[in-house]
Amino acid sequence: MTALARPSNGRMIGGVCAALAQRFGTSATTMRVIFLLSCLLPGPQFLLYLVLWVLLPSEDKARRAW
Repeated sequence: MTALARPSNGRMIGGVCAALAQRFGTSATTMRVIFLLSCLLPGPQFLLYLVLWVLLPSEDKARRAW
């Protein structure tokens, strides 16, 4: 299993959806659509995105750590 890290390629804003897509084996576009649809529901989705953006390391930094 690979570590969860924001990829340096293929990200649009912060790379969170691209990282989650890699982790769950789906396309980044699918993950982005799921995120946008989830924002229509009540809950802290946007705050969770910001938290993951801050907490998930960038792929470059994750490689250097290993």
